Amino acid sequence: MTSDNQVINSDISTTAGGAPSTAASGTNEGASATSNGSSTNVTPRDVRLLNLIFATQNIHHYQDHVPLQLMDFAHRYTRSILKDALVYNDHAKPLNTNTNLNSNANTTVTTDDIRLAIAAAANYQFKPAPPKELMLELAHERNAKSLPAIIPKWGLNLPPEKYCLTARDWDDIYDEPEDESKKKKQKQ
Repeated sequence: MTSDNQVINSDISTTAGGAPSTAASGTNEGASATSNGSSTNVTPRDVRLLNLIFATQNIHHYQDHVPLQLMDFAHRYTRSILKDALVYNDHAKPLNTNTNLNSNANTTVTTDDIRLAIAAAANYQFKPAPPKELMLELAHERNAKSLPAIIPKWGLNLPPEKYCLTARDWDDIYDEPEDESKKKKQKQ
């Protein structure tokens, strides 16, 4: 714990005005001070930790809301895991039906409940990558069919004429006026 605090505290430096700022993010996110330096707003510990993680990964330029989004994701994920662990705990140890009082003993979540909740969430929240063997098999099937030959010509290569919907049937266009004129003559 003390080594983490030493790393965090060693990353904070002071600016010319005496206000601390973090060197990890490249911006003056660390803290802001008034012109007389009397009051400071210290950056939360979690944001400083995220700034250090970014700095260790050589990520120095990012928007200010990125640490907030990561903390929000971590909070929502942890909350859902703990809620699921509580449900699994309640299912494993149902309430005692002999007493009318609800005891707090059933609300104690164990590490097994948390592990089960994490494993269950991993199956439906984060889709694992398919195995390499499956991907190679699918690629082999797809690559077994050769591509059609490319005809060397100028311009855009269109599919065969029967698949093109851009061509007009000129015979129908020339036939329509004759048919209409014949129909008009027949009606008269």
